[in-house]
Amino acid sequence: MANIKAAKKKIKVIKKKNLISKSKKSEIKTYIKQFNTAIEENDKETAENLFKKIQKKYHQGATKSTFHKNSVARKIGSLNKKLNTI
Repeated sequence: MANIKAAKKKIKVIKKKNLISKSKKSEIKTYIKQFNTAIEENDKETAENLFKKIQKKYHQGATKSTFHKNSVARKIGSLNKKLNTI
């Protein structure tokens, strides 16, 4: 455990940031699950709307350093490929 006041504060900040990152990641995962079910049901409209949301959330996460920009590009590309199969 940290003894210095600044180190204690940094631990609190890191915990808070971890919670925010986890909630963003779980939100994106639920959107991806919905996206996959929409693709299985051949519901193109819903899949396109969800793809736009997922793309927006991934880019926001990349700017906030929640995700690496190259992994975001790779994941969006694979989702776009799935969307084009419909």
